[in-house]
Amino acid sequence: MTTPSTEPRDEAHPEALAAPAAVSFAEAFRFWLKLGFISFGGPAGQIAIMHTELVERRRWISEKRFLHALNYCMVLPGPEAQQLATYIGWLLHRTWGGIVAGALFVLPSLFILIAMSWVYLRFGDVPLVAGIFFGLKPAVTALVLHAAHRIGSRALKNRWMWGIAAASFVAIFAFDTPFPAIVLAAALIGHFGAQRWPAVFALGGGHGGAKQGYGPALIDDHTPTPAHARFSRSHLVKVLAFGLGLWLLAIVALVAVNGLQGTLTQMGWFFTKAALLTFGGAYAVLPYVYQGAVETHQWLSGPQMIDGLALGETTPGPLIMVVAFVGFVGGWLKEALGPDALFLGGAVAATVVTFFTFLPSFIFILAGGPLVEATHGKLGFTAPLSAITAAVVGVILNLAMFFAHHVLWPQGFGGRFDAVSAAITVGAAMALFRFKVGVMPLLAGSAAVGLAASRFLP
Repeated sequence: MTTPSTEPRDEAHPEALAAPAAVSFAEAFRFWLKLGFISFGGPAGQIAIMHTELVERRRWISEKRFLHALNYCMVLPGPEAQQLATYIGWLLHRTWGGIVAGALFVLPSLFILIAMSWVYLRFGDVPLVAGIFFGLKPAVTALVLHAAHRIGSRALKNRWMWGIAAASFVAIFAFDTPFPAIVLAAALIGHFGAQRWPAVFALGGGHGGAKQGYGPALIDDHTPTPAHARFSRSHLVKVLAFGLGLWLLAIVALVAVNGLQGTLTQMGWFFTKAALLTFGGAYAVLPYVYQGAVETHQWLSGPQMIDGLALGETTPGPLIMVVAFVGFVGGWLKEALGPDALFLGGAVAATVVTFFTFLPSFIFILAGGPLVEATHGKLGFTAPLSAITAAVVGVILNLAMFFAHHVLWPQGFGGRFDAVSAAITVGAAMALFRFKVGVMPLLAGSAAVGLAASRFLP
């Protein structure tokens, strides 16, 4: 079958192109599998790849419909790029299309992270590996600081938003306030504040308007909504019941095998809560993951958390896949399946964590896609999100300070100041802020500097 990408392009007259032929499930499957292996660059890079492939090259969906779907996903908690893939897959090939698209976006990253986590735990003390991570940790600190700036420049539009960000920073830094409490407080401020000062809490410009068309698309601007994508109360109930039933079945199975207080059961429950708090992207929920995984459950240490984020940045898929590293390390160190099955325990824990982290995203799209369309753009719905995003800036800034503490003073404030790590951090920050260097080149360069420093400096 000839794919739309092989058709001649008439850039001057895109309207002259013929509409693409219907996309088979097999063809879509091959594309989603390919996307799972090339989706580097965080949400912005992943969304750009999908736009290039699906809107410009293959013309499976028009730009307006693509942006419309993206705006839905931005409203929901969870990784927006993975949800966007799920949404488009669902629009093209019903429920199974959405499940396949969303799952293939995640699975390659899961397998890669399991392998890299095993290498990290088995060979992390080898000088070569230790030197690489010595350079990666300062780069991750700069990346988190850059994320706070990037989100803040978009979210902090007025003094109210600056005040919410400052209050959230003080709450988590000075009073160790749980992240869910900060999210709830910000949502309430947005909800009630919008009733009094609606302009203050209106969302920004979003993702902009659609550009020049690329020719007729399979799902074009005026293509009627497919029957399976129209809102139906019975369909909503069925999907919610199936999703909640699947979650409950998984939790019951974990309790039966691992016990109520077992590591796997606690991971399943904790990462279900984390999945519902990922407003603003992966960096927003990382402080909550740190609080639970490092401080409360002690599945891994703070420095290991930084290492895991570095690994997550170097693999395809959503950045929130760092939770698979958390699961693997926790399952290994806590001997989830016994001392004689450390790798299996880590792999099972990583799989459990991934399942519970992404299950809500599938439910949100498959059950709520048509429902969200009716609420998108309404201030009463978006104002709490606007306030939450502002609060997230303060939370991410606190995370950057936490990382800087562990990187620059590895033995605590009473120990020595690591001048080499400080120099790598400053260099990485300049590369990001001034020269707009991409994540992969930044990490590669920092790893090389760290390796050289560990070999040639005392």
